[in-house]
Amino acid sequence: QVQLVESGGGLVQPGGSLRLSCKASGSIFHIVAMGWYRQAPGKQRELVATTNAGGGRDYADSVKGRFNIFKDNAKNTVHLQMNSLKPEDTAVYSCNVRGYLDGTRSVFDSWGQGTQVLVSS
Repeated sequence: QVQLVESGGGLVQPGGSLRLSCKASGSIFHIVAMGWYRQAPGKQRELVATTNAGGGRDYADSVKGRFNIFKDNAKNTVHLQMNSLKPEDTAVYSCNVRGYLDGTRSVFDSWGQGTQVLVSS
């Protein structure tokens, strides 16, 4: 009942920048948190950055100072600005949104399809 559409992945050289975007749509009453996770080949999925309804933000130590997560509440969209990208940032990045559905007020926990980020020269 909640769909996520991601965009913005691709190939970038080390030191470059990319912006990922994720738009949530559907029967949304309230969004509690929005975030980005990534999974590199042969590794477990890990948290990259999250932001909550109060505006609080949390980052993985490996991306602090380089990545910035921000959202557009009116559009139910979250962005991840990634700067000074490194080869070790190469992974499939997935958006996650949690909140409450309209009408039933049930909890939802939705994931995007994932977008590939490749940092290579």
